Amino acid sequence: MSVIDPVFAKVTAPGSPFEIGERDGLRQFVAAPADLSALIDAARRHGDKTFIVEDDRRLSFEQVFQWRDQLVPVLGIQRGDRVAICMRNRTEWIIAYMAAVKAGGVPALLNSRGSPSELVAMIEEVTPSLVLADSERAALIRDGGYAGRMLDLTSPSALNGDMETPRGSHSENFKANPDDPASILFTSGTTGRVKGAVLSHRNLTTGLLSMQLSGVMVLHHMAAKYGMEPEALMAAAPPQAVLLVYPLFHISGLGSAFLSPLFSGTKIVIMRRWDAQEAIRLIKDEGITMFTGVPTMLWDVLHNAKVSAADLSGLRNVASGGQALPVNLLEEIRAVCPQAAMGTGYGMTECSGAIAQAVGDDFTRQPSSAGRVLPLVDVRIEAPDGSILPEGETGEIVVRGAQIMQGYWNRPEDTATVLSADGWLKTGDVGYVDEEGYVFIVDRKKDMVISGGENIYCAEVERAMGEIAGITECAAFGIADERLGELLVAVVVANGLTEETICNDVGEKLARYKAPGRVAFSPDPLPRNAVGKVDKIKLKALWPTLIGD
Repeated sequence: MSVIDPVFAKVTAPGSPFEIGERDGLRQFVAAPADLSALIDAARRHGDKTFIVEDDRRLSFEQVFQWRDQLVPVLGIQRGDRVAICMRNRTEWIIAYMAAVKAGGVPALLNSRGSPSELVAMIEEVTPSLVLADSERAALIRDGGYAGRMLDLTSPSALNGDMETPRGSHSENFKANPDDPASILFTSGTTGRVKGAVLSHRNLTTGLLSMQLSGVMVLHHMAAKYGMEPEALMAAAPPQAVLLVYPLFHISGLGSAFLSPLFSGTKIVIMRRWDAQEAIRLIKDEGITMFTGVPTMLWDVLHNAKVSAADLSGLRNVASGGQALPVNLLEEIRAVCPQAAMGTGYGMTECSGAIAQAVGDDFTRQPSSAGRVLPLVDVRIEAPDGSILPEGETGEIVVRGAQIMQGYWNRPEDTATVLSADGWLKTGDVGYVDEEGYVFIVDRKKDMVISGGENIYCAEVERAMGEIAGITECAAFGIADERLGELLVAVVVANGLTEETICNDVGEKLARYKAPGRVAFSPDPLPRNAVGKVDKIKLKALWPTLIGD
């Protein structure tokens, strides 16, 4: 997207909701509220429209806000207190987030799929005043040894305020500053050590409004294509509905699948767990118009739809993020959903969401890209020595903008490693940007595998395997997998162990999805490079022989 695009110039013109100006050396939305809570409160205007559908529950926007208002005084928190949220995707998670922000707290979003020890490690990292959980996660957290204040929002007594005595009172006059922390989302580096990325009110509102701006531009371009006014095209379109499949503790779940639909008055349909047949039913019965999922989910839906001759004609937008879409998957989407516009995006937790995006014609022109750089983001490509490379050359992708995180919670050294004093963030991804602003990812500096949309850090898995008696050497890495994108596998030098034993052990130490999909046993020491590190390039080449399939 470029400032010479007439549509961009029109929708960002002075006086428009998306007017762009410069402040503190960064391009920002002039009309953006300083407080995320103000942006959330604005969604109350949607009133009696259906907002959340979950199993047999159907809640309007007003009902959700009333529930939010009821919970706020029960929290008993003070301005700036961290509030850990640990639940599966459910209505109570959304209420918890909205209430914590309204009360002036800082929601810390725990990966609800973690083991008891992992959950408690995240809690101890941010020292929250309160944990909001569902019954299953509350039990896991207690099993992990946490003895602090916790409310089970799935308990009938959760809103009575008599479970524990609140220690503070909420002030209706509370107003946050743009650079105050608004949320903490957990991520890991290549060491596998948990860190909390601090996103400010400015970070999140910028990221969310950037998504809204992208959608408005797509609308204007489509209207021009059909010779219509944007308002007429919107009026003729069916009511918008999104299927929530991303975990809400991920930035993709928080932003594109919850907060963005909240602002735009879009219905959110929550799936308890992933099931392709159930997804197909919901797409038809609930009039789902937008489906965004990892490639694994797209494959599952397309395969099941073809087998059952299901009707997916209601879908208007199909998108994916987190990893590149295989060419054969793109062809399948076109064949099964010819009416749907396709899209992709590139971003990370530390960027409050996407920093590049492409939808519709933008995407089909360059389907191998990760999207086009968004208007408020600066991108440069750096060589290993830190010098800036010219357009089209490959190096580390480094970004700056009003949506880049404040840093990692209470970890100044980790922050300084990736975030410069003047706000440039090292993404750890290797790629290039072409003359039209398309971003192409060619490699990752981080030793990380994206399997089924989940980030799995090899060092963490290797540390867990290294604790298993009988293993003398181990290495984890990803191999291509048509359904999952990548499959985490491991090679070990070990005695007296089976593949099943190792996978189960890792799955119990860490979250189940972090366990290797396959384990091969090497009769020889693992190959190493000149500096003594395991040579994973050689291991990947040896993998077919080692696994023996």
